Amino acid sequence: MTDDTWGTIRQDLLKTVGQNNFKTWIEPVNFSELKDGVATFHVPTNFIGNYVSQNYGDLILHQMNQNGADVQRMQFKVATKTSAHRPAPAASVKKVSAAAAPAVAAATESNDAGMTGAPLDARFTFDSFVVGKPNELANAAARRVGEGGPVTFNPLFLYGGVGLGKTHLMHAIAWELQAQRPDLNVLYLSAEQFMYRFVQALRDRKMMDFKELFRSVDVLMVDDVQFIAGKDSTQEEFFHTFNALVDQNKQIIISADRAPGEIKDLEDRIKSRLQCGLVVDLHPTDYELRLGILQNKVDTYREQYPELQLQDGVLEFLAHRISTNVRVLEGALTRLFAFASLVGREITMELTQDCLSDVLRASERKVSVEEIQRKVAEHYNIRLSDMIGPKRVRTFARPRQVAMYLCKQLTSRSLPEIGRRFGGRDHTTVMHGVRRIEELRNSDGQIAEDLELLRRTLEA
Repeated sequence: MTDDTWGTIRQDLLKTVGQNNFKTWIEPVNFSELKDGVATFHVPTNFIGNYVSQNYGDLILHQMNQNGADVQRMQFKVATKTSAHRPAPAASVKKVSAAAAPAVAAATESNDAGMTGAPLDARFTFDSFVVGKPNELANAAARRVGEGGPVTFNPLFLYGGVGLGKTHLMHAIAWELQAQRPDLNVLYLSAEQFMYRFVQALRDRKMMDFKELFRSVDVLMVDDVQFIAGKDSTQEEFFHTFNALVDQNKQIIISADRAPGEIKDLEDRIKSRLQCGLVVDLHPTDYELRLGILQNKVDTYREQYPELQLQDGVLEFLAHRISTNVRVLEGALTRLFAFASLVGREITMELTQDCLSDVLRASERKVSVEEIQRKVAEHYNIRLSDMIGPKRVRTFARPRQVAMYLCKQLTSRSLPEIGRRFGGRDHTTVMHGVRRIEELRNSDGQIAEDLELLRRTLEA
């Protein structure tokens, strides 16, 4: 049997098993030789050889005999360095490189960056990620990992609220690794998929295959790890997988909606392991970052709606009014462009308010100044009268500035109105307090932590 014959057989197998299964299991298999009725194949790992033998062995044997090869049985050998670089037959399915990612469908059906991982979204690359102060550190850390160099921090733990860019960065890392280090075996999947495969392996009594698969990767990426909290058996397996990869100096990247220590029902030993690397918070977006995201989206939509006119001030209005979730912000812009295109009108402020009335109502800030003052006073264990009163000692002044900052961020009150609620202070005093807290948020970890905790409490 020749390589050409094997190429023909691969084409027949592609039609039979489907592209997903072919890409995952058949494509890595290379024909070596046929001797005394025994067909020998090279495979990257024992796991793949065992899986193909158990699940596709009879089918491959049938196809080979159908194509004139006298084969009695097959054997699979792990490829040596020499055989691992043997060129695949021309019939193999071509891989999609990261450089060509934007040209493929919005969500690829199969993921080349991971042997059996979740699909990657071709839109989620570093080039399309808008960087601002709230996500600057997370972006820098993700880019460093994406270079595929020596492991400097392990794991990289990204956390933040809904729609702040965690999944975007995870996908971007996978695409970048595929471009920079195609030799690495990168596995990206959600925590839910990890749990599903673990349960499936238990049910099918294939735990050794499961362990070998997850311990043979070079880079493991698990999205939304909070979903394994409370699942004792899954946590146990995740813990051992984590330790095995760290011991081999393999890179691990994790994302969650909160810091490791705040994930309820997650085992302490797992929290401890997750905190031993670089833990990066994607802060809620500020006005400048939201405006940048909108401008980036408009540039993309221009190709789809070249004739559409956008009135000045609309993007600034949306960036100010829709502040909690980037997905909602992008969805609002998508709806606005589609509506304006269908009715053939310019996107004006009036059209924006009519078209997005429900979104704008849902995004209205409902937190009151009084509630913010009360929560801040409780948090810093001071009397409300002291925080609002005239005393300027730091014990009261810093909480007062924090409360002013939160009033500016979480309510629609003007600076003079906020000043009046704080003992009749001038709007310049409020402005100074807001600026001071903005500076401290970037330099003082305790202030940043207090702000995040208070914001979550108030918005809950």
